[in-house]
Amino acid sequence: MDTKTPETTSTVDSIVFEKPTVEDGADMWELVKNSTLDLNSSYKYIMMCEFFAETCVVAKEHGKLVGFVTAFIPPEKQDTVFVWQVGVDPSQRGKGLASRLLTELLDRTTCGDVEYLEATVTPSNDASQALFKKIARTHDTNCEVSECFAEELFPGEGHEAELTFRIGPINK
Repeated sequence: MDTKTPETTSTVDSIVFEKPTVEDGADMWELVKNSTLDLNSSYKYIMMCEFFAETCVVAKEHGKLVGFVTAFIPPEKQDTVFVWQVGVDPSQRGKGLASRLLTELLDRTTCGDVEYLEATVTPSNDASQALFKKIARTHDTNCEVSECFAEELFPGEGHEAELTFRIGPINK
């Protein structure tokens, strides 16, 4: 059963989707810390919950955070939502939660004028590449891939290039 309260929560099965609060930031950080995702500072997650709650989504099962998406609408690209990170707890992998999180984001009133979804993905991140290509197929639209940040821009060693995945125009 899918019940929805605009901008606040929606429930699918036992998963509740809602805007994050600053209290969710630590749980987002913990989820990423225990994954293969790039770990940002705990401050970043708390800040995203405070200042970008309209374009971030958390998924909870029985009150426990099991997934999230952090995103924002760049001031110079009001028709685009940029997805910074998608995190899914191992207990939810393979269940389509990442796609559901992105759909929840795109369905928000805040994204009413959004025509494109963008994200950067490393060349070796097959799961994220598949996720964004699936979103393009779901919305029957294009998925263009281009270089965003070359490997040599990153300090130290071991960070791959980041490719931009641009999906759109989004058919809502």
